[in-house]
Amino acid sequence: MNPQTPGAPGRFKKFLNKFRVMGSAPRELWIIYAAYILENLAYKLGSQGVLPLWLSSDLGYSDVKAGAMIATWSAIMTLVTVMVGSLADVLGVRKTFMLGFWVCLIARSVMALTVAKWLVLPFGLYLDAVGIALLIPVMTVACKRYTNAAQRSVAFSLYYALMNLGYAMGDKIFDLLRGSHGMGEIGNWTLPGLGLQLTTYRVLILLGVVFTLPGLIVVWLFVREGVEMTETGVKITPTPAAVKTGTNPVLMLWRSGCETLVKTGVIFKSLWQRPEFYRFLIFMTVVVGVRMIFYHLAFTFPKYGIRELGSGAPFAHLSGMLNSALIVVLVPICGVLTQRFCAYRMVTIGSLVSALSVFFIALPAEWFRPLADGWLGNLIVHQWLEVPGPVNPLYLSIFIFIVMLSIGEALWSPRLYEYAAAVAPKGQEASYMALSMLPMFVAKFVVGGISGWLLSLFCPAEGPRHSGTMWFLIGCMALITPVGTFVFRKQIQVQEDGRA
Repeated sequence: MNPQTPGAPGRFKKFLNKFRVMGSAPRELWIIYAAYILENLAYKLGSQGVLPLWLSSDLGYSDVKAGAMIATWSAIMTLVTVMVGSLADVLGVRKTFMLGFWVCLIARSVMALTVAKWLVLPFGLYLDAVGIALLIPVMTVACKRYTNAAQRSVAFSLYYALMNLGYAMGDKIFDLLRGSHGMGEIGNWTLPGLGLQLTTYRVLILLGVVFTLPGLIVVWLFVREGVEMTETGVKITPTPAAVKTGTNPVLMLWRSGCETLVKTGVIFKSLWQRPEFYRFLIFMTVVVGVRMIFYHLAFTFPKYGIRELGSGAPFAHLSGMLNSALIVVLVPICGVLTQRFCAYRMVTIGSLVSALSVFFIALPAEWFRPLADGWLGNLIVHQWLEVPGPVNPLYLSIFIFIVMLSIGEALWSPRLYEYAAAVAPKGQEASYMALSMLPMFVAKFVVGGISGWLLSLFCPAEGPRHSGTMWFLIGCMALITPVGTFVFRKQIQVQEDGRA
């Protein structure tokens, strides 16, 4: 070995040192990470993961009507995200987080405790979308504001990995409660003290309430106002002095609200006067294609999994938990190893891998019979999922689909957040991130709407099914992203700081 060439121990130490730069980050970054793990656990249980099943089982909506309700929920979430981005830039990280947690706590409580449609839809389902929308842009702001340039790629990778850790925990609980050792798909549980009968899906939403509360508490108690990580260290900008004693608090609240509204309007208007913002918006529109896969995993896959694999099948272990576990491992590693590559290139490559993965689940399940009858099928289905009897080869096609999807996701998805933060002017990060959700409004609305239609047409609860055709169509839509980013790269790619 050449004495000038470092050995494996040296390379490993250099690899670890890239993570050690995070040691100087302020405590707020780690508190926000912890709060976001809890929120994503609550989100999986009380919002996204259970919605299609809860809407049909507890509220009585058909596949198509449940899809329409989810489309409305998603549209509200996206539109509110767009509107509150500039608000988050004005209010700051702590206040926006607090507001979002409170709204989610109230909404999920309503969803768990009642099935009265006149109450649960506006003050439960749709209010929940508002609370989640408040949390989306401010998390990106926190990752940028609480890190310096050397820490940023690792911070965004950790953020994405820890977000998926929360998802994985939620999927584990989701399958445990629905399984044969839990409540089953149609179980009931009496809420102590109130004597209220809750179904399986309402218990899952109630658990979402339980995990929302500690996130609210840690942000309230431990996150300081005015904290920022600069290239020279942590900087704390003091908040304005308290108002004089005797000042009318209602009047102060009104003045503060008016000032916030004016500042929000100024920021929002200025964005549309920047030419680079339009290129950024086109880029985010192209990325919609591959993002639709994940919306289908949330809105289409639960009913598909139950209908193809059977009641109580642990499909969330594969569609959610496996994906999240792989992301937790792969994203920090990919984030460190691909630091020198621009985010745009990684989005193109990663989205191609993710889009192609969908076609594995579109293939006939019997093609995977040799794997199902071999050691891999035994390991996955019998040992891990603990499903007795002959192995359904569909488990193997789903497994390969999710593994490949996760590899691609680890390459492109966290870099998407970094790209959004990198091109945003200082002080307008949340506005950029929020307005980048405009294309997602179309994607979520489309997926929410067509998910029920696809299920009723290709994967109905009763009658012949052609689920492979459904996933083939979804895969074709996902290919829009890699093809679009490659073809239009000269028109929409922008310069990223520190990269060619």
